[in-house]
This record gives sequence, C-alpha cells and structure tokens, in this order.
Amino acid sequence: MALPLRRSQDPPPDEPDPASPGPRPGARLLLASVLVVATCGLIYELIAATMASYLLGDSVTQFSLVIGVYLSAMGLGSWLSKSIERDLYDRFITVQLIIAVVGGLSAASLFLGYAYLSTIRPLLFSILVLVGTMVGLEIPLLMRILKDGQDLKDLVARVLAFDYIGSLVASVLFPLALLPYLGLVRTSLLFGLLNALVAILCAHSFRRQLTRPRAALGRSVLVAVVLAALLAFGHKIERFAENQLYDAPVVFSNKTAYQRLTLTRWADDLRLYIDGNLQFSSVDEHRYHEALVHPAMSAYQAAGKPTRRALVLGGGDGLAVRELLKYPALEHVDLVDLDPGMTELFRSNTQLLRLNHDSLHDPRVAIHNADAMRWLESYLQGGGVPFDVVLVDLPDPNNFSLGKLYSHPFYRLLRHALAEDGVGVIQATSPYLAPRSYWCIVKTLAAADLHPLPYHAHVPSFGDWGFALISRSSRPPPERLAPVELRFLSDDLLAGLFVFPADQQPPEVEINRLGDQLLVHYYEQDLRGPGGGGRRS
Repeated sequence: MALPLRRSQDPPPDEPDPASPGPRPGARLLLASVLVVATCGLIYELIAATMASYLLGDSVTQFSLVIGVYLSAMGLGSWLSKSIERDLYDRFITVQLIIAVVGGLSAASLFLGYAYLSTIRPLLFSILVLVGTMVGLEIPLLMRILKDGQDLKDLVARVLAFDYIGSLVASVLFPLALLPYLGLVRTSLLFGLLNALVAILCAHSFRRQLTRPRAALGRSVLVAVVLAALLAFGHKIERFAENQLYDAPVVFSNKTAYQRLTLTRWADDLRLYIDGNLQFSSVDEHRYHEALVHPAMSAYQAAGKPTRRALVLGGGDGLAVRELLKYPALEHVDLVDLDPGMTELFRSNTQLLRLNHDSLHDPRVAIHNADAMRWLESYLQGGGVPFDVVLVDLPDPNNFSLGKLYSHPFYRLLRHALAEDGVGVIQATSPYLAPRSYWCIVKTLAAADLHPLPYHAHVPSFGDWGFALISRSSRPPPERLAPVELRFLSDDLLAGLFVFPADQQPPEVEINRLGDQLLVHYYEQDLRGPGGGGRRS
C-alpha cells in the first residue's frame, strides 16, 4: 500500500529526524511568539472583563462570566486544532491576524456598542468566543510546528513555561501600566498590533513553508499598518467612542489608576461621570450636598457646641467640603479620597474650582489619598482625636471594594472615630430606586450601634436620594438649620426630610457583613428592578 506524500510545508512526523538532533532554525522565534501571544491573549480577556464591569456593573459577576466563557472558548479552540492537518504555518498566521483584528478592536467596539445597541452582551460574548477560540488554537499549532528535533517533554515544558510567563507579564502590566496610561482602547489596539507583528515575522521567517508567502506577508503588513494608524489616533478614537455614551459634549476625560473621570458640559450644566456613571450635575448638586452636610452640622450644633473638627470620607470633588467651610468655627477638615487623580482634578480645573469655591486649597483642609477603611484603622491605632462631624460621601456599593465601606466592621470603626457627642451622615443610595440597598445600609448602621436617623431629599438629576444621620447615642432629628447661606434647605423643609411615605417603608433585609456583602447583591437586584438606577453606580 502506497504511503501518501507529505507536503513540504507540513511538520515532520512525531519522531525527531536523526539528522536534526536539535530544534530547527526559527524555533527561538516561535518560542518568543508563545510569550507574545500568551500575553496578548490574557490582555484581551482582561480588557473584556474590565469593559463589562465598567458598562454593566457588578465586577465580580462580569469577571466570572468573561473568564468562564473565554476559557471555554480556548478549550474549544484546542479541541478544534486536531482537525487542522495541513498548512500549519499558514493557519498560525491566519489565527494571529484574526486575533489582531478582533482583539485589537474589541474595546472600541464595546464602547460604541454600548452607545448604539440595546445590550452589548451578544457583542461581548461574540468577541470572547472568537478571540478565545483563536487563542486556544495558537498553542497546539505552535507545539506541532515546534516538535521537529525536540523531545516531547522538553517541548511541552518550554512552551508552557513561556505561556505562563506571558500570562504573568500581562497580569502585572495591565493594572499597573497599561490601563492607567493607555486606557482600554489604545491597549487593545497596541496588543492587536503585537499579534500582527508576530504574523509579519512568521510570514517572513517561514516563507518557504507557506503556500502563498507574499499574500500572507501582504495581509499581515496591511493589518499591522491599519492597527498602527488607529493606535496613533487612539486617543481621538477613545474620545469619539466615549462621546457616544453621553448626552453632552465631553470636555475632559482621564483614566486614573482607579477609575475613568469624565466631564461633560451643555450650556451651564457641568457633569462629572466616574466610569460612565453620573456623580453630579452642577445645576442641582447643591441640593445633594446641602442635604448631606447641613442636617448633620445642625444636629451637632443644636447642643450649643461649634463644630471644630470634621472628617469627610470620599467627596474628592470638594463640594461637601465647600459646604462645611461655611461654618466659621470649623478649624480642621480631614478629607480621605482614594484617588489622587480625583482630588488633583478638583484642585486644578478652572471650571471645577468655581464650583467647589476652591475648597481643596483652604488651609484648614488636609487631603489624604488612601483607602477609607485603612486610613480609619491607622488613624484610630495612632490615637487620633475623635471628630465632631463625619461625612461619608462614597460612591454607591456596586462592587465588593466599595461594599466593604458600607459593612458592619467599617461602621464600627466609624463609631470609634466619632466624638462622644459627635454626629455623622452616610450617603445611602436612593430609598425609592434602590430600597433594599438603602434599608440594608440603615439596618447595618443600627447593628453597629450608630442609631441611624434615615432621611431623604429630592435631587432632580437622581430622583429621591437617601441619607442617614448617625451618632453614638440616640438623639432626635434637628429642628432648625444653622444660620449659613443655603440655596435649597430651609427650616420648613427640614422636618419633612425625615418623613417617608407609605410606599417607601423598609423591606425585609439583612445587615451587610464583610464576609458576605449582601448589600452589593441587593444593589444589583435593585438596579435590575423596574426603573432601577443609582447616583454613583
């Protein structure tokens, strides 16, 4: 029986050729390719997961789904690789170009899809399945190409070692360098370009093994040129994609180490968004910040004591501090905000300085860029003086990093930070749009022995918004406001803030513990409910 002839571009059989005792020329290039493609593969996965958490919320769920779908697609690609029997070099280059195009354009596609599609989930999972399948094909193809002249155990060890090193490189680079300095769109384009460069090098180095070497090299160069051009205009592409997410023109956008800060402006309405979620509108932010600050200040001063020391956790925009500085007796304010990019923006942007009255440059204000929980622990362990008033103006609890700052252990720390007769206030989401979240916060405060007094105010940009006064011992709601300049609150309005209508009574909820963080789950459930929404979601 005649044996079929082997094509010149196909790999040799499993047994090494005695005449070729070592790896053939080009093996080092292919091993280097393993490192590059492994790094690129994980970067695309991280980009998809980050985009999903930015655009869809609930980072734990989104990361879990993205990882699960992506790994399953990689498994599918590995399984499909067994059906590729010929033209392995051609197939490898084709795989690189598909990943370069789809992975390179993934972030921009998801941004635009979020703006124009009713849901981005089909687009997201299509990208994951396609890129994951192609990534799953890469390593088996490379191992079959590389096996000539190498012992199988040495080959597997080398390839997997480079693969895992590439994953480590990606996991370190992405959060520490790529995301803060390049952003998602330019990062995806950069790594798409790297995949295209791998295709170019392979098309040139292994042209004798290719069926149509010129065509392969031409396609690779074309993809690389297009991605390089897009990368050169990456900032403009990102700005264009981002503009599609908002109703007004973007006047500022910056990705810090922690979040994306975006300012839009339409006429007199200046708005701040964090990761695409509205934080305030200059048209009505005074309602929110007056409701946050002045009931607490008035409650403390009702006993005839002037407020000397105040603590603000969150509130890096300086707007709550602006309200505090209306009290002339105030001697010191500690502002704790995680993101130095946030506080620096509100210390330097001319438009924002007018809005916060340059409060962050006031000599009475000390800014600490730190995690609120760790700062409190350190402050208390160092014997810090308790505060007369504490304002907690943190983003809504849409992930576990924020959820810990609404937990029972955090509120116990907060209790120790309050003076014996001190008063605090918590921004607590919307009692109308997120009722389980709101009343979970109130119940957790009560469990921490902080005697919460729930109240709410109408802020047109967000609807009915909720707060809770706290103190170390039970006290009545304030009856009169302190005599400072106000645009929204009045003595007549004050008592009504503490009254909730019949359709906003507390539902059955559990307290938010650090171990389970039920609040984050309540918040996601509330958002999925009818008309669900959040101020700082």
